[in-house]
Amino acid sequence: MSKFITLLVEDDAFQREILADVLKGEGFEVVECATAEAAELIVASTGTELRALIADHNLAGEMSGAALAQYARRKHPGMNIILMSGTKVEPVPVVTTFLQKPFAPDLLLDAVRR
Repeated sequence: MSKFITLLVEDDAFQREILADVLKGEGFEVVECATAEAAELIVASTGTELRALIADHNLAGEMSGAALAQYARRKHPGMNIILMSGTKVEPVPVVTTFLQKPFAPDLLLDAVRR
């Protein structure tokens, strides 16, 4: 498996830690953020090594996970984008994988590897 950066954006610290541990356990390099605004700065300043974005749909702050996903798609058209939520989201943005919380670690890993 090749190394690349996965940006994980989750405002719940406990959930963020669990998800990061799953990803790091499989050898992924993970950059963690609690807000979309912080993640937006990373998306803007990172090149092609940023290959995946995993974001909660409902984030604290001004920007939602879906808005962050749209911004990331404009900056990095080929990026693998995964949105997750504990509530139903419709419509799911195009070219985005959606994971309904709670989900098994294998589902997350499969989505990131796409």
